[in-house]
Amino acid sequence: MIDIKSLTLEELTEEIKALGEKAFRAKQMYEWMHVKLVRDFDEMTNVSKAFRDVCREHFSFTSLEAIRVQESAIDGTKKFLFALEDGNVVESVWMKYKHGNSVCISSQVGCRMGCRFCASTLDGLERSLRPSEMLDQIYAITKLTGERVSNVVVMGTGEPLDNYDNLLRFIQLLTDDNGLHISQRNLTVSTCGIVPNMRRLADEKLQITLALSLHATTDEKRRKLMPIANKYSLIELMEACAYYFEQTGRRLTFEYSLVGNVNDTDEDVRELIDLIKPLNCHVNLIPVNPIEERDYVESTHERVVNFKNKLEKNKINVTIRREMGRDIDGACGQLRRRHTLEGAR
Repeated sequence: MIDIKSLTLEELTEEIKALGEKAFRAKQMYEWMHVKLVRDFDEMTNVSKAFRDVCREHFSFTSLEAIRVQESAIDGTKKFLFALEDGNVVESVWMKYKHGNSVCISSQVGCRMGCRFCASTLDGLERSLRPSEMLDQIYAITKLTGERVSNVVVMGTGEPLDNYDNLLRFIQLLTDDNGLHISQRNLTVSTCGIVPNMRRLADEKLQITLALSLHATTDEKRRKLMPIANKYSLIELMEACAYYFEQTGRRLTFEYSLVGNVNDTDEDVRELIDLIKPLNCHVNLIPVNPIEERDYVESTHERVVNFKNKLEKNKINVTIRREMGRDIDGACGQLRRRHTLEGAR
């Protein structure tokens, strides 16, 4: 069956015409799905029941079911665990800021990148998400919270650039004038550093923000934290980052998880300055969220502040990520993993 929520308006129009219906019906249905965010064909009240029945025979309709919702008592962050139609689960996070609501979505079920401090990768990769499954995390959360989402971060479970084609289709649908029309500038996509796809993405000349999970300042140290570093060196990564800025004019973000006594020393900050100073960039420092399966600990507050101050003295834009949802398994992969382990008992 055809995944109707993953179709562009042009593709949907052709499919609807092929079923013997007039072209305007596609625009109506597209609006029902991507603006009014209906969860089923039956909610499309200006489409005849007979044609809705025809659609059910030809199209699958992705509607994620929230099977667990956790709300932080600290900051109101909400974490959602969604069931997919094949029995897998993915997680998403809704965060409320003064400037608007942000949703962090997953791009895959599990992850094969193997980053040492991340819970998402502990059980490997099950499969990649379809565009509709990425979109519907946002749509379902919008319906459940009753509030508009203004910023989207593709930084949950999975490596977005390992699901490249579906990611591009997702971006096209999310930012489409006929849908939610979220600005490309309000969309951030993270990557652990798949260099060829970083260059492909640069060639698309989108206005999204690319966030590189850097986390180390030498190839040797990065290889210990991130297996992807065995394939692509820091020199290749920095060249790809420079190319991205050259093609898009968009400033890079470097995500840097501070791990106590691993990558948070004065030497580390000096090396980081040397590495990124030539680039137009922003650094997001992240006190690492400890997970049971690893022995990494977060840096002390003093170390984090020292790291930030040294970057600022070298005129590098830097922020310390505000911790959201620490009391509700807020970090990538933690809630999904806990749910999986509970089901195995």
